[in-house]
Amino acid sequence: MLYQSMNYVVLYTVVIVAVLMWLGARRNPLLAFVEIGKELIHSYKFLLLVAGMFGVLAVNKYELQIEKKLHITSDYTSFVFGLEGHFVRDLQHLFFAPWLTPIIVFFYIFMLQAVLAASLGVYLLDKNRVMLYATCYAIIINYAIAIPFYLYFPVNEVWSYVPAGVRFTMLDVFPRFEQEYRPLSGLDNCFPSLHTAISVTTALLAFRSGNRRWMAITTVSAVIIVFGIFYLGIHWLTDMLGGTLLAVLSTTVAVQLAKLTLRSSEGRLTIPSRATDTR
Repeated sequence: MLYQSMNYVVLYTVVIVAVLMWLGARRNPLLAFVEIGKELIHSYKFLLLVAGMFGVLAVNKYELQIEKKLHITSDYTSFVFGLEGHFVRDLQHLFFAPWLTPIIVFFYIFMLQAVLAASLGVYLLDKNRVMLYATCYAIIINYAIAIPFYLYFPVNEVWSYVPAGVRFTMLDVFPRFEQEYRPLSGLDNCFPSLHTAISVTTALLAFRSGNRRWMAITTVSAVIIVFGIFYLGIHWLTDMLGGTLLAVLSTTVAVQLAKLTLRSSEGRLTIPSRATDTR
């Protein structure tokens, strides 16, 4: 039922986002819509930031069409395989279990986008504007850096490279993945791993936020997602390392940009109302 179509994926993702916001902020998640409306009205800089975020996401959506028009024929998959060999195959064989696959697929398909969206809601409800702005900046930075790599440094997913000897276990749970999900993510869009970059980014920002409950949720999600990219046979170790470095870079820069934006717009930094929250 969960994986019949992308319509179901979107529907259940919305429900998961609401649950995560409630768990992370312990407030009615519907209030997040009120808070974002206030922020958009009172801050033109936030409005521009949101526009920039949706802009870079739109570019990512059409990256595959851009790639076709560029007629790039490079393929660095064999180079990556030469660097790390059968790491993914060995890890997949070591941990594979039929009961574990549905859990990993759930985190890979739902939790990445749900945790990211819920982060915005949690920081809105916590009135933590620094982390709110930093999350938006981090999204922009992650995609802005990753997209050129997808265009000019194409690396195919591990399972599709025959010498790697890896099975695409995603299809055990989501048989129509190639038809439903593949249009959103090219087969050669591996390096760096955005699943790693985004999940680690949300966890790193949560550590800076002072919200311990949200820190725990994002950390667990990130760990499972990073493990899952290997378990499902999608990403190389090189992709994960690149994604992790991208997350560290994006969060570091994003927090500084957020502070500068708030300082220049208000003459002071907004201090989270729950900065000493022991959750």
